Amino acid sequence: MKRWNLLAATLCLTLLVIAPGAFGVFGSQPASEAPTGFLTPTLSDDPGSQSVSNGLLEPLDDTFATDQAAFEEEEGVDKGLGPVYNARSCVDCHQNPVTGGSSQVSELRAGHLDHSGHFVNPTIFINNGQSNIPDRSLINDRAVCPEAQERLPHTEFIRTFRMSLNTLGDGFVEAIDDNTLQAIAREQRMTSGGKIAGEFIQVPVLEASGQPLRGGRFGWKNQHASLLSFSADAYVNEMGITSRLAPTDTTTLCKTTQDPEDKTDDIGMQDIDHFATFMRGTTAPPVNTELLASPAAQAGQQIFSQIGCALCHRASITTAPPGTAINGGMFSVPDALGNKVIHPYGDFLLHDVGTGDGIVQNGPPDTANKLRTAPLWGLRTRDRLMHDGFSTSRNEAILRHRGEASSVTRSYLRLTEKQKHQLLTFLNSL
Repeated sequence: MKRWNLLAATLCLTLLVIAPGAFGVFGSQPASEAPTGFLTPTLSDDPGSQSVSNGLLEPLDDTFATDQAAFEEEEGVDKGLGPVYNARSCVDCHQNPVTGGSSQVSELRAGHLDHSGHFVNPTIFINNGQSNIPDRSLINDRAVCPEAQERLPHTEFIRTFRMSLNTLGDGFVEAIDDNTLQAIAREQRMTSGGKIAGEFIQVPVLEASGQPLRGGRFGWKNQHASLLSFSADAYVNEMGITSRLAPTDTTTLCKTTQDPEDKTDDIGMQDIDHFATFMRGTTAPPVNTELLASPAAQAGQQIFSQIGCALCHRASITTAPPGTAINGGMFSVPDALGNKVIHPYGDFLLHDVGTGDGIVQNGPPDTANKLRTAPLWGLRTRDRLMHDGFSTSRNEAILRHRGEASSVTRSYLRLTEKQKHQLLTFLNSL
């Protein structure tokens, strides 16, 4: 154990000291730091007017403020809301402390196992059993009529809550090359002797039908690889609004509009395009520089690496060069997102840390009890932690880590109270 901890600490400190963007460096052009800041305040009047983007060039006649306004717009039945849904706008679930951030909003997912032990999506009966919503693990909390309200059947014994994720800085995450994520996975296995083994999965890109799959990186199960796919999926599943990429509602009960409901505006964009462009244009969550510079946080950062946290919670990743074709060739990494060093404190891989929810989405059966490493950037803005939000303190969240993280948790338990305080101080600076 001591030998493994020493090896992990040596590697992690090397990455932090020698090359902050060691994973994802391409060519000889030096990478630059990605811009950071909570720069998208939520306003009642003139939404987006005080926001600042990362410099992303907007489509013709579009603006960052327009994109943010679309992200914040509340939908109604007349625009296709429902029939089953969870929220009326993107910002309902992504707003802390500014538009695009995380929040305390959770969603319910469920399912069961077949005779072979494989996860099965449930069929939810509605309208007193006269209608049903098949093959869907998401159980919506709201409906536009009482007949469409979903309720969890007693047959679905796999049940979990999922907390809404931060989307700030996700344009940089989208711009990470698949090879970079695969290299991180290989290095984890080599360094830990296979004890820590992040799984890289490839998933379809909805806007690139028929094209090769891409490495998943969005959602708790890495079920999406592009922000446009992620937008279309959330629009239909969280708000019940169909689009060109997700053209069919889950039920027609009480439905009054025709699919697809997401219409093209006068500049040639649809809502899902505005959502994706907004997320691509956001800056990454910033650290609390004053707290991070304190002696306690600096000591805690070293402890974070020494006990092995940094093997999965990666301090630095570099995005692909500008001009790199991604998402099945449907998007090219722009200058504002390319060759940028980000500090997500995550690896965007799936791990079994003993808190897996049993749900399978777009991945192989072995991902049922695996979850994406939660990026820790913006951690200080969250009061409910882990995928289900059941942990209300940093200490509780650390102690819930088992499975691949068991040795790291044991190392944490061996720390002195002073060292634990230093580590938690570092985490509170993120």
